[in-house]
Amino acid sequence: MPELPEVETIVRSLGPAIRGRVVDRAELLFRPLLRRAPKGGLAALGGKRVAGVRRRGKMILIECEGGPVLVFHLKMTGQMLLAGKDAEAPDKHTRLVVRFRDKGPELRFRDVRKFGFLVCVSGDPESRCAELSCLGAEPLTIARGDFERIVRSRQGRIKSLLLNQTVVAGIGNIYADEILFDAGIHPRTPAAALSKRDAGRIWESTRKILRQAIEAKGSSLSDYVDAEGRPGSFQLHHKVYDRQGESCVHCRRPIERIVVGGRGTYFCPRCQRRRGGRGSLLPESR
Repeated sequence: MPELPEVETIVRSLGPAIRGRVVDRAELLFRPLLRRAPKGGLAALGGKRVAGVRRRGKMILIECEGGPVLVFHLKMTGQMLLAGKDAEAPDKHTRLVVRFRDKGPELRFRDVRKFGFLVCVSGDPESRCAELSCLGAEPLTIARGDFERIVRSRQGRIKSLLLNQTVVAGIGNIYADEILFDAGIHPRTPAAALSKRDAGRIWESTRKILRQAIEAKGSSLSDYVDAEGRPGSFQLHHKVYDRQGESCVHCRRPIERIVVGGRGTYFCPRCQRRRGGRGSLLPESR
């Protein structure tokens, strides 16, 4: 599933291409894609000018002057693609096509596995869209002190906490593993057992890893590409994710895979020793 860096990359490539353009019509090719819409459905988009494109968590918001707002979640295989006049006709996996009056590149939402969704809302999306209103803090803008307080006040393991979108929005399985490796924290560490220093290191690593991934245009492991169809390259810099059995880049011990909260989790058992209360180390276990 595309995570914060991938969604941010799509927003940055899509925004300049459609901002200021006037929608001609939207053609919904797969009805289940649209969860909710105001009266009139997507027909309300006709004649509206795109005011902006932004990200919230893992979701993409396309805002039109005078409303409505389109809220997309890519889920596992969703893609937001620009298709110019020389592009091939929409394939069988294209679920939505948005055409513009200037006859320039159209916007297509493509989704092989059909898990992605669209919500069309009028008014303030953060208050009118339940999928947005439940989201937690943005990991790139939350203050260090707030992050430390939230993390250390929660129950559960730190890996699961980072994946909880109501706590911090946008982090998924790939970047949770990379962040915890960079911070030197075992993924099964109870969040409440973290010292303030440990929580601060996770905050620092979160900002570092997410920014590096955005700079590399995200991680392309399967379906993810930006709006121009270009893959990312951060997968070439993964230090633990999907590297089971390979040598740790620091200590050369093999990367291991465990399951935390039902999610496959990669870590180095030496660089990320298990911790007890407030930062104390526990004996290594295999």
